[in-house]
Amino acid sequence: MQQDQKSKKTTDETTQSFTKLTGTYVTADLLEPTPTLQDTNNSFKPDLFIHKLKLCQVMFDWKVDSPKDSRAKNVKRQQLLELVEYIGKNKNIYTEDSLTEITRMVSVNLFRTLPPKVHKLDPPEGEDDPVFDPSWSHLQIVYEFFLRFIVSSSVEVNVLKKYIKLPFIKKILALFDSEDHRERDYLKTILHRIYAKFMLLRAFIRKSISHVFFIFVWETEKHNGIAELLEILGSIINGFALPIKEEHVQFLKRVLIPMHKVKPLGVFHQQLSYCVTQFVDKDPVLSVPVISGLLKFWPILSSSKEVMFLNELEELLELTQPEEFKTVLIPLFKVLSRSVGSDHFQVAERTLFYWHNEYISSLIADHRAEILPIIYPILHVNSQHHWNPTVNDLTLNVLKIFMEIDQNLVEQCSNVYMDSLANKAAKEKVRREAWAGLEVNRKKCKTEEKKDGGD
Repeated sequence: MQQDQKSKKTTDETTQSFTKLTGTYVTADLLEPTPTLQDTNNSFKPDLFIHKLKLCQVMFDWKVDSPKDSRAKNVKRQQLLELVEYIGKNKNIYTEDSLTEITRMVSVNLFRTLPPKVHKLDPPEGEDDPVFDPSWSHLQIVYEFFLRFIVSSSVEVNVLKKYIKLPFIKKILALFDSEDHRERDYLKTILHRIYAKFMLLRAFIRKSISHVFFIFVWETEKHNGIAELLEILGSIINGFALPIKEEHVQFLKRVLIPMHKVKPLGVFHQQLSYCVTQFVDKDPVLSVPVISGLLKFWPILSSSKEVMFLNELEELLELTQPEEFKTVLIPLFKVLSRSVGSDHFQVAERTLFYWHNEYISSLIADHRAEILPIIYPILHVNSQHHWNPTVNDLTLNVLKIFMEIDQNLVEQCSNVYMDSLANKAAKEKVRREAWAGLEVNRKKCKTEEKKDGGD
């Protein structure tokens, strides 16, 4: 009993001593003995909480690993873990002073200049060689602390908004360019929670994300966090009310659609496609500008990107109403006819699979009179000359579908195609004869020049 009282007295004395510390904390302060929050009287816990928050603002050079720094890093890590546990188990612990120190501790640890990029290529080759921040052993705990703090119901939003301001959001967005995917995952969750909690910040967050995308699309084409930002955006779009505001439609047209043109599209195409299809799912009228935008940026030299476009286009066509489909079908099938005739078998195969989609096939059947004349020439060539047997079989299957629907139309298109081949052959013959005539005249003129020279 006496031993417990003595221990308690020592703890209280130590607790009182640290409250006298003022100013900026340094590494030496971390090495001073500090009681745990669990073993401290409730009356001293608020001061001890602030003290520990200040201790966790001590920063290190992770390139230097002296014995003293190593000990201090371990102490700081333990303090951070204790803080995470404390805010997870206790309510009504937030005062104006503690909120100020929480914001400062999070800012000091997280808001830093990101190191030079390891991967010079975009997209990085390095899924097999990920980049890890050397300070992650501390950063992860700070992120976990901040996440628990943000989702806590113990602090009113009206109080928090004095600390989570626009510059704070800008700095969070800047961290999305981190090459460490673990950091980006935390940032994604935290920013999404902030968006959900702070109504007044929503417009600013959307505008800031839009600015990041705009710079990425039209200037740099380099950013590590595009996929994570698009995931947040996909959730935001899912919550848009109808009718969709004009500012959101303009964002779709000016930012999301042009994002299809960038080189590292494969890194984030799945998330981008989800965002775009969410717009069309909410308002099918938007299928016209979206499909037209895809056709505008349709890849010519990259088969892998073309397959991605074809996958996204199929999802969009499934959401497209007959009236909108009628508006885009001519430019759409002019592009798809090139894809059907692609020498890359995956591109041709993926396009021909559209006829296996019941809804898209029905739309094509309803407008076969406009569509078949556009694609028949390439179907005819594919069925006879494409090097890949699977593409041959799929092409013959598409022709069979058209034959079953409208045999007369197929025969008519065939006749027109054959006439065009005959006209082409006739023009080619005339051209060859013209060149032959010119060659005869050239030789004749040359012979006459030699005669004149001899005379």
